Amino acid sequence: MRFQSAEKINGLFAAAFTAYNSDGSINYEYISELAEKLIAEGISGIFVCGTNGEGLSLTIEERKKIVEEYVRIVKGRIKVIVHVGHSSLEEAKKLSKHAAKIGADGFSSVCAFYFKPSNENVLIDSLVEIANSAPNLPFYYYHIPHITGVNINLDTFIPQIAKKAMNFSGIKFTSSAIHEYQDGIHLCNDNFDMLFGFDELLLPALAVGAKGAIGSTYNYASPIYLQVIKLFKEGRIKEAENLQYEAVKMIKLIIKYGPIPSQRAIMEMVGFKMGPSRLPLQTLSEKQKNELESELHGIGFFKVLELCTKSLRE
Repeated sequence: MRFQSAEKINGLFAAAFTAYNSDGSINYEYISELAEKLIAEGISGIFVCGTNGEGLSLTIEERKKIVEEYVRIVKGRIKVIVHVGHSSLEEAKKLSKHAAKIGADGFSSVCAFYFKPSNENVLIDSLVEIANSAPNLPFYYYHIPHITGVNINLDTFIPQIAKKAMNFSGIKFTSSAIHEYQDGIHLCNDNFDMLFGFDELLLPALAVGAKGAIGSTYNYASPIYLQVIKLFKEGRIKEAENLQYEAVKMIKLIIKYGPIPSQRAIMEMVGFKMGPSRLPLQTLSEKQKNELESELHGIGFFKVLELCTKSLRE
């Protein structure tokens, strides 16, 4: 049975980046700028302090402050889901309780990633501890096996965690295995959310039943994906495929230059001061930034983004 306080999630959630000042401290002023932009574009929510927000490179206090700012600024206009994952379950539980206390709309966690769960039962027991620390807030498991090295069998995982954590509300599925995602859609049925996390495969995910997605490129390219969704719903599949491929071409470039550093550079190209990346991530050099921008212009990315933005406003 679905957690009674959780509403089904539809639309796109931006996995927010974290901005820094020149001295490496958090630039909290950026949060308001980004949130207002995403709300204006029609984003459904923000996923805070996850992979792209470098949450695991931040201190506990930094993570709490960032979340507080998002909740304060958003004021319920869109949803805020907080990533609380940590190598220490006790720290993750502290972040969960904090998310509930300040009025976030949900929380999510990766599995332990240094001492990895040895089997699925250990994984579930670990996640249940985190989920139960904020029992009145919807909990979403963050499945990202190419980073954590931990995979799951959805057939057994979903019913077991749903039985042990009454606030289990779904999965943030960040994997390219569309057949497994489709399996999850059917297993979740109307009870839980399967939130898709591979931006370059959004259209295939829509084709197998995706209703909600969380991704990094939605920070700066949401109009493209929102238009893909619109075209898909209207049955204009070839147009949707062509537009999705424009996103794929862009994503091939960000992979070439490094997924998070390159996207931080793109955020600067569209008007946000991001500051340097936090080690161990590197910041693109000026030469690399210029090359990336040139290649993005070469594939027509900024033109496509402009056209989609205009189309959605009409």
